[in-house]
Amino acid sequence: MGLDFRNLDDRTRALMVEEIDLDGGNLYLSRYLNDDGQAQWPGLLRDAAQNGTDDTLAAAVRGGRLLRRQYQKRKPKGGFTMADVPVTAHQTLAEGQFNMYYMRALARRAIEEHRAVIVYRAKRVQEARPESQRLIGQALDPNVVLQGLRVDHGVEPALGIPLPNSGLTIELQ
Repeated sequence: MGLDFRNLDDRTRALMVEEIDLDGGNLYLSRYLNDDGQAQWPGLLRDAAQNGTDDTLAAAVRGGRLLRRQYQKRKPKGGFTMADVPVTAHQTLAEGQFNMYYMRALARRAIEEHRAVIVYRAKRVQEARPESQRLIGQALDPNVVLQGLRVDHGVEPALGIPLPNSGLTIELQ
């Protein structure tokens, strides 16, 4: 089950699409995506932002068989090995990237509307990380959120911005 996006409405969706288009050919492409997956990812992501959710995006990746079975992984002592792609890769990728564009869009909206954004738990987890728990309820500067997520595509956001795969996201205050 995907994330509960409290402010996912037409305005937020339009801003998500703008943010995806802004990244253009610089979208994050997971090493888990096969060649077809890398070719289809931009359109699937854009479609999900317009009309779907992280769940519909994950289903499209899985149903389209767009993931590799194995990927090349660096060994700690040097060299490479082949590793199996995690069975949850489609969900993790879709959840993380959809959430990242949702947070970018919501930060833009907050800036336009002179509002703040608040961190909340959007997905139930069995055991929450202490660093995630500390972020819940915090008000964030939407300018910092927007710039931080634009820089790294949500892979390693700046300190204090929820990791897109943490089960956390933001809402308008």
